[in-house]
Amino acid sequence: MKLDRITTNPAQMNGQPCIRNLRLTVRRVIELVAIYPDRSELYAEFPALEEEDIQQSLLYASTQLADRIIDLPITYETVA
Repeated sequence: MKLDRITTNPAQMNGQPCIRNLRLTVRRVIELVAIYPDRSELYAEFPALEEEDIQQSLLYASTQLADRIIDLPITYETVA
């Protein structure tokens, strides 16, 4: 999936990734998804926001989280 709706501009919002050059950051979109479980309410409050904006925000955020492998010991000791 292309992230063509995610834009960055050093002169806007301190260079944070935004949605379509709007003053709406990816971070804020993810926060709004958590706050508004009902998407119709979300779209009523933010009419410029589109479903594709949300999808790309979530995808962008997931690419920023690195997977890491944690080595576990072979034997486990219990503490009494």
